[in-house]
Amino acid sequence: MDVAWTVVTALWAILPAYLPNSVAVVVGGGRPIDGGRTWRGDRLLGDGKTWRGFVVGSLAGVAVAFAMNAVRPALAPALPAFPAAVAIALPVGAMLGDAAGSFLKRRTGRERGAPFPVVDRFGFLVGALGLALVVAPDWTLGTFTGPVLVVVLVVTPLLHRGTNSAAYRLGLKDEPW
Repeated sequence: MDVAWTVVTALWAILPAYLPNSVAVVVGGGRPIDGGRTWRGDRLLGDGKTWRGFVVGSLAGVAVAFAMNAVRPALAPALPAFPAAVAIALPVGAMLGDAAGSFLKRRTGRERGAPFPVVDRFGFLVGALGLALVVAPDWTLGTFTGPVLVVVLVVTPLLHRGTNSAAYRLGLKDEPW
């Protein structure tokens, strides 16, 4: 697999996991997932993790995966198709990984919006790939080969920084990280 095709495959395969958090920022708000509950004096997740953001973000990722499946035969049949379980696991896993990152933030005394670089950049990815690995290990290991995974690990922090900066400039986020 040449470098360009590896990059295309990586971006294609991870897109359903990239999308949910961006959608959640745009449509979020409403009732917090943790319902205001605390543990050891700190919120479980905080006000930034809402049911609306979780559900709509997850559904957007699932919809994108199915739309990608629909256009894949005409666009590039060699790209991986998303089995239904994976089409659900990647976006839901991304949202669960992001929520787990918020939980870790609270446990380490960080406030909402405070930077937590490795967790902020990769928590959603661990959740997405972890859940995909559980529901479809052969697909996940066959798609996220070593080179594809390296591309995802290199591109993710760059996209994370760029999208967060854009969301900050658009007034969708209170901080640019």
